[in-house]
Amino acid sequence: MELYPILLKPYYRDYLWGGIRLRKEFGKSDGPNPTAESWELVCRPDAHSVAQNGPLRESTLEDLRRLDADGFWGSDCRKDLFPILVKLIDAKRDLSIQVHPSEHTALPEFGEQGKAEMWYVVDCLPHSYIYYGFSEHIDENEMIRRVNDGSICDVLNKVYVERGDVFYILPGMIHAIGSGIVMAEIQQNSDTTFRIYDYLRVDTDGEMRPLHLQRAKTVIDYTPVIPTECKVNSTAVFDGYTMKEMFSCRYFRAYRFEIRSSASLTSDGKSFQHLLFVEGSGVVRYAGGEVPFHKGDSFFIPAALGAYTVEGVSKMLLSHV
Repeated sequence: MELYPILLKPYYRDYLWGGIRLRKEFGKSDGPNPTAESWELVCRPDAHSVAQNGPLRESTLEDLRRLDADGFWGSDCRKDLFPILVKLIDAKRDLSIQVHPSEHTALPEFGEQGKAEMWYVVDCLPHSYIYYGFSEHIDENEMIRRVNDGSICDVLNKVYVERGDVFYILPGMIHAIGSGIVMAEIQQNSDTTFRIYDYLRVDTDGEMRPLHLQRAKTVIDYTPVIPTECKVNSTAVFDGYTMKEMFSCRYFRAYRFEIRSSASLTSDGKSFQHLLFVEGSGVVRYAGGEVPFHKGDSFFIPAALGAYTVEGVSKMLLSHV
């Protein structure tokens, strides 16, 4: 079978804090209203991104693994669990204060999985902010007291953000995305979140969303954090584009491309590549043809595809393992 760049149909989530920007500005017109999250690259038992083009149309990433695990996922990619999940998030309202476990603190017998994640600020309103770790040391008793009296945010770092900022959220770090932010999130393939504080909000049924304090208090790192944006590890400037390494860890590597005309890239067989276009339009050209893209589009590049070129003025996030 001839390999080609696979345009993905995302999986949507419609949490109460979501907005309409993904539908209006990022081509997600088929999403729910509101569209809180668009899972651009996902392979989980209850959620799949699906091929939209070519002979593999309607195939999931799991279908591709069954066809040719090394050819699609890559020789260096684990085959028992797809390694990463990539999202677009539209926070019209504040997300809950929350925490994720690590591989060591998660309880697999209850379906929990470790979750490290990287945030890239795609867009934001003026004075938008995130909560990023504790600003002072507290213990679990004080944390619970502050959740109960509504003062938990007083001991968190409030970090104002700008477009293009990058942050790494370690497992165990208390955090939240504030209102007015469109965020791209690249993370371990996990949906384990422990909600700590939710501003006393109610859902569409008039019920308060449950908190998970008993689990949260056992996985939180109470060490104060000095908030710092991830510094670009390296920058390479070429004739048609600039590539910046945003973050690299044991779970994934992530790059930001600013393409002025074209970028010649290669998928070398070791890992799939995921492309998420956050600005612009153009085509992804490969040996067998080309596939057009627009802002908000997402592509799965098979590990064994080989050489391909992204043409057109755009900004793109590329991730792989």
